Amino acid sequence: MSSLITMDDLSDEDIQEVLDAAERLLPVAKGDIHLPLLQGRILGNLFFEPSTRTRMSFETAMKRLGGEVVNLGAVASSSVVKGETLYDTIRMVDGYADIIALRHPRQGAAQYAADAAEVPIANGGDGAGHHPTQTMLDLFTIRQAHGRLDGLRVVMAGDLRYGRTVHSLAHALVRFNCELVFASPEGLKMPTEIVEDLEVHGAIILESDDLQNHIDDADVLYMTRIQKERFPDEDEYRKVAGSFSLSADNLTNVKEGMIVMHPLPRVDEISPDVDKTRHARYFEQAFNGVVTRMALLCRMLGVEVPAKIGGGA
Repeated sequence: MSSLITMDDLSDEDIQEVLDAAERLLPVAKGDIHLPLLQGRILGNLFFEPSTRTRMSFETAMKRLGGEVVNLGAVASSSVVKGETLYDTIRMVDGYADIIALRHPRQGAAQYAADAAEVPIANGGDGAGHHPTQTMLDLFTIRQAHGRLDGLRVVMAGDLRYGRTVHSLAHALVRFNCELVFASPEGLKMPTEIVEDLEVHGAIILESDDLQNHIDDADVLYMTRIQKERFPDEDEYRKVAGSFSLSADNLTNVKEGMIVMHPLPRVDEISPDVDKTRHARYFEQAFNGVVTRMALLCRMLGVEVPAKIGGGA
């Protein structure tokens, strides 16, 4: 494959192949086995928005596979402050790297970059648009816990209006006949155009402003942060801040195998007492960003992951 901008760039078969490759790469991601599949290759990390997990997991993934990474660094100390356009930045880094991971605050920026670049672009999040590499690690986490993706009941809660993670994940889960519950405050509902598109593709969707009533029947509870930085008006943010939160007490009657996920960082939407329950998966989910991005980097660079991986470090 070339660039990965949205989940539409991956077929259902592609998704399963990437997840299978990621499964095989787990010991490499953990550092137990040295497998320099991408030795001599360079990843350009261009993050125009703050990031911890996505940026660091891309970097870790590349280095675990023997590759190197060049980083844009802080935007304030780059040529962006001199007025350099995204087009020129991409064309410049295109000559330095074999693949680019891009995060940008403007929706559509990843596709724009892909049109400008000759090397593959991995969309690490474009505004409130798409975040396909996050979706892949989310799918990997769900499949790890349940052994499948098909036919699950998934509750997505919190900021569904601005949350690009849930936008991408919802589109992916529809392919696997999952039932979706969108629980959010009135002002943060899943955008109408996304709901309509999901329903056109056969999705079974329930929308609600009540989270607790839908937890007990869930196989997956996907919590999200109320994203202050996405709100054009701080007064609007204050109206919904802290309105959806989860504690261990809320999990008393849930299914034994139900998992709680979160793309992180969390603020106050998941209490620390949830961390100690058997349902918490968000820190494993964050680690899974390394192994799934390893599989994606290999695929995008045309490098095959061996069917069997063994040996010592």
